[in-house]
Amino acid sequence: MRVFVLLLAFLVFQSQAKPISYYFSPEIEFDQRISKPSDVLGYEVGEWHVRHDQLVNYMHRVAEQSPRLSITTVGYSHEKRPLLLLSATSTEQQKSLDSIRQARLAYLKGDTKLHDGPNVIWMGYSVHGNESSGSNAALLVAYYLAAAQGEEIETLLENNIILIDPAMNPDGLARFAQWANSHRGQVLSADPAHREHVEAWPSARTNHYWFDLNRDWLLLQHPESRARVEQFHRWKPTVLTDFHEMGTNSSYFFQPAIPSRTHPITPKQNQLLTHKLATYHAKTLDNEKQLYFTQERFDDFYIGKGSTYPDVNGTVGILFEQASSRGHVQESINGDLHFYRTIKNQLLTTLSTFQGVNAHRTELMHYQRTFFDSISELASKEKYKGFVVAKGQDTYRFEQFSELLKHHQVDAYPLTKTLKVGESNYQIGDLYIPLKQPQLRFIQAAFSTQTSFEDNTFYDVSGWTLPYAFDLDFTLVTSSWGLKYTDAPWSVLPNIASSPRSDGAYAYGIEWHHYLAPKLANLLLKEGIVVRGALKPFTAKISQEDHVFAAGSLVIPSGLQTVQNWRNTLYTLADSLDIQLFSIRTGLTAQGIDLGSRFMAPLKQPKVLLVGGHGTSQYEVGEVWYHLDRHLSIAPTIAEQDRIGQLDLSRYTHLILADGRYDILNKQAKSAIHAWVKKGGVIWGHKRGAKWLVEQQLLHIETVSTKEMKSLFKSDELPYSEREALAAKQRIAGAIYDTQIDLSHPLAFGFEDNRLPVFKNSTWVMRHHKKPFTNVAKYTSTPLLSGYTDERNRAQIAGSSALIAQRYGQGSVIAMADNPVFRGYWYGSSRLLSNALFFGDSF
Repeated sequence: MRVFVLLLAFLVFQSQAKPISYYFSPEIEFDQRISKPSDVLGYEVGEWHVRHDQLVNYMHRVAEQSPRLSITTVGYSHEKRPLLLLSATSTEQQKSLDSIRQARLAYLKGDTKLHDGPNVIWMGYSVHGNESSGSNAALLVAYYLAAAQGEEIETLLENNIILIDPAMNPDGLARFAQWANSHRGQVLSADPAHREHVEAWPSARTNHYWFDLNRDWLLLQHPESRARVEQFHRWKPTVLTDFHEMGTNSSYFFQPAIPSRTHPITPKQNQLLTHKLATYHAKTLDNEKQLYFTQERFDDFYIGKGSTYPDVNGTVGILFEQASSRGHVQESINGDLHFYRTIKNQLLTTLSTFQGVNAHRTELMHYQRTFFDSISELASKEKYKGFVVAKGQDTYRFEQFSELLKHHQVDAYPLTKTLKVGESNYQIGDLYIPLKQPQLRFIQAAFSTQTSFEDNTFYDVSGWTLPYAFDLDFTLVTSSWGLKYTDAPWSVLPNIASSPRSDGAYAYGIEWHHYLAPKLANLLLKEGIVVRGALKPFTAKISQEDHVFAAGSLVIPSGLQTVQNWRNTLYTLADSLDIQLFSIRTGLTAQGIDLGSRFMAPLKQPKVLLVGGHGTSQYEVGEVWYHLDRHLSIAPTIAEQDRIGQLDLSRYTHLILADGRYDILNKQAKSAIHAWVKKGGVIWGHKRGAKWLVEQQLLHIETVSTKEMKSLFKSDELPYSEREALAAKQRIAGAIYDTQIDLSHPLAFGFEDNRLPVFKNSTWVMRHHKKPFTNVAKYTSTPLLSGYTDERNRAQIAGSSALIAQRYGQGSVIAMADNPVFRGYWYGSSRLLSNALFFGDSF
């Protein structure tokens, strides 16, 4: 009887599986010496969701067996999963891959007139972990390239080097495989309401820190993206594909996307080639009688996506979107959608990509060469020579910006002479970024301040200007007169030397403008070292001279320390972060407050409670977590809304509400939060988190709701065809705004000037608060710096409050209309949140 039950269970599972013959044409013969995926997995592809470790094992196995394949670990994810790059080409070319790579790069630089070597195709799968049909298809792609026989595969491998990035988001893929497999029964459920199809918060779309890696190609905040972009520029593929999934009731999408929503810097020939390749995808899916669409929904505008970043770097990027089963099978308007069917479609368009690229090989390679050959001509047509970017006082923020440019192969040169451009003065060491270099189009896109567009509907953000995100002043350079800079591009300089240290110093000073000064403060407090924060500026005696310390500077008084070897700890931590220490000789200052002043506020180590869970934005909660963890070495307690009322809030100094709906917070939680703030807690909310503070009367201000903002747009007489255009005008998809900050406020300590760019993607407005001393930042009268916003929305936002801080009992309530840590690269505005953690109770 037991044997019969086991056999029955086996047959039920087998009935859901498709053999490898299902995926490939019966005309293809395979080398039987090469392991099929099922030989390594123990099940057929599509029967279960492949775990990342299983995928890695198969890729290594097949690379060992086939002389056509080689495999490289190019990096590791946050959770230390390997990032693989599989290279497939003819056996003979495998022996000289690197020399072929270098020959291609030389060809693209114009060193040779002809290139008769192989083309390079990059196949990228499942950058979103819960869009896993791509990574599962990658198993079949690797098998095909290793084991298929015949003239077609031999020609493909002779003409091309195919790079397979089988799992672009290993941590997310692993998380989703665990979710989907753990809810799979012997009899599959297609009901969309079944738990298998409804992921818990946060979803596996994201990486370890809950970031969308498909938005990180430009920003490079994560190891997965940095490794990928490094390899992209090592190879400079002719075509790069990006395989995704979309809603279950959709069909299949492949580019071209909506023509009017393509970035204007993308060459027209790029789009023509995309159209040509599309005919191969259409033919393949036609043969399978599969539904598909093009030129709808998706765009090619934001250059930080996997299918668009290539377009400004000389490569043709192609996006694929398969309707998702979000599990093993799910009902859809087109019938039950099986996981194995989604995998097969991804395999089919992979093979059609090979066919199309092979057929247009010469034309594609010529386009790529022309892309770079045209640089000099394009530069000569522009009215400017390049950009100059000010270094400012904060060396770390400047270095992070410069490193980002370097990762994108952009050459930037330090000035060797001061330069005046218009009303702006630039100093020795500031950066000059010439337009005339291979990355011309990337530079134009990354520094764009465009605010007017042919089509105002955006799938993602409309503004992303890099120097604004880092709060670095920059200017167009229209003349080379007086422009002097180094011969060699910028590179990281050795660590700075601290001023002479004295073990007998009265105190030690640290300037707050350094981006990592809050991190140092936290690490010192964690070690039990007493730290004071200057609420007013002062001038202290160091060595034989006076030094001016701005408000916000840290002071470590020697006389208050009780921890053994505290000086060694101080020196070690400061050196590890490359932060300069100043030995102060006396507590009596030449100007400003003395070191024993009541305006030397005792700093407390932040204990942060970050509210997450259902209703909150996994992206924005993740961005706060990432900022606290990476930049401040603070481990927040992340708790779901429905648990807040059960927690002992007295354990925490700060409570953070990122964007989200907070209707799950019950009366007990709300009451506990009110009481906690009154006793001295600091609560921060941004976007809808700030809105909740107003609704709960923790913050007393006037607001303009998103509903009121939408009412500014009259729609009574509009035809149905204008519905999408109206929605685009009513929203802010993502733009950059100019604010004016009160530099004297503790939440503004460390900023060098009173203008701060912020990222805005919300139309909720806090009216300018008339109560004195509460408006930390407000939008300027003409706030739009980059990206699109309808003039009616701009008029409402202009002059309104961007950041408000009020007292509530003994505590503090801080509200920001925008997300200061958007996608992890807003090094400028993120200081506002850092300041709130250390000076949030000092106003």
